[in-house]
Amino acid sequence: MSDHFDNSGDNSRDNSRRQAVSAAPTHTFVSEQPPQVINITCPPPKPAFPLFGCLFFLFAGAILLFFFLFLVGLGKMAADELAKQDKGTGLIEKRLLGDAEATAKVLVLEIQGIILDGQDSHVWKQVMQAADDADVKAIVVRVDSPGGSVSGSDYFLYLLKKLKKEKNVPVIVSMGGVAASGGYYVSMVGDEIYAEPSTLTGSIGVIFPLYNGARFVKMIGIESTPITSGPLKSMGGFAKRLTEEERAVFQSLVDDSFALFKKVIREGREEFAQNPEKLDALATGQVYTAQQALENRLIDKIGYLDDAIEAAMDRAGLAFNPADPKNGCKVVRFKKQAGLVDIMIGAEANAARSPVDSLESAVVDLTTPRAYFLCPGVLPVGREGGN
Repeated sequence: MSDHFDNSGDNSRDNSRRQAVSAAPTHTFVSEQPPQVINITCPPPKPAFPLFGCLFFLFAGAILLFFFLFLVGLGKMAADELAKQDKGTGLIEKRLLGDAEATAKVLVLEIQGIILDGQDSHVWKQVMQAADDADVKAIVVRVDSPGGSVSGSDYFLYLLKKLKKEKNVPVIVSMGGVAASGGYYVSMVGDEIYAEPSTLTGSIGVIFPLYNGARFVKMIGIESTPITSGPLKSMGGFAKRLTEEERAVFQSLVDDSFALFKKVIREGREEFAQNPEKLDALATGQVYTAQQALENRLIDKIGYLDDAIEAAMDRAGLAFNPADPKNGCKVVRFKKQAGLVDIMIGAEANAARSPVDSLESAVVDLTTPRAYFLCPGVLPVGREGGN
């Protein structure tokens, strides 16, 4: 027996075992139960910057509320003003003094700027509205004008005299910074004339501005050859020299207008009706200070608008009555009121004039021959003021 162990038999047995296992069928185990889904509930995420969001919505809401109230306020204001508006004039009554509940009115009727317009002007509208207002018991005519055209000044005086006669109310004139020439002419409606200490007035006279450019036209080689129906039809033309005959015609127009001016003053100022020679000495076209005008009886008193209002109230037997406002009086004026759209855009649509329109108006005013009751040094260009 050999000491060497033969293990070949063992190896054969191991191989046979492996083959048997390999040949055995393979079994896959599948779970019959579906997989379980586990729901995990998480808390909702916290909003970022909660305080900022609240403030934003509060701010936006406040802006919307303010805008809504603003529109409501504008609508109410427009409705109230339209309720007071006179359809014939388009003017709005504005209270200056006194209680809003007072019935009797002292009207401050304003004449401002160069007087060129007649009918449908701001003065005309004020007069028409005052004529239809039975509560107007006294009138203060506030004049701040260097004058203007003869026809415009005379028409305004006619309107004021007619209003005074129809309403049978006292009329006091209050002069502003300037009430000269045509401005003095319309002042003749007053029962009394007040001028402020710094007022310039007088300038009693007529001017017929003529501008001759015959030399300039000839220098640039332009010849004027108008075809007219008569020898005087083109008198005063810019491109031709004034003949002696034409000068005499223009002088006669000035003289007639001047005679009208002095006649109106004699009718309005008893001092000069009794002493016309004194008026002739003053009617040189000179401008007077308030003190000089008072000394020469061109005015009655030196005082401000408040003094004139007080004088009008005294003549009409009116007074402010805080204890019983309805039996007192108030001081009012009539002014042009912008519409709702104009208020929102901050402008009056009809008040603005384009530069082209203004230039055209200036050229027409300067080149149209006409007589003026106008303070020296003032060009007859522009339009009557008024609000």
